[in-house]
Amino acid sequence: MCEANAYLRQSGKEELFLEMVDKVLPHEDGLVLEDIFGRRKIVKARIAELALVDHKIILEKEEQ
Repeated sequence: MCEANAYLRQSGKEELFLEMVDKVLPHEDGLVLEDIFGRRKIVKARIAELALVDHKIILEKEEQ
């Protein structure tokens, strides 16, 4: 399997945002993350880090 878990980094802490992410797509409001079951979440964030060997996507909230 090639999917990854997405984590949202806030105040130096990482919180699980979505498991088994298959797609990350740009969106006018930030990013759309889609898991292997087709569930989607939109988050106003940027990609801070992709750790593909560890299957991790680290996102950081965009400042308003």
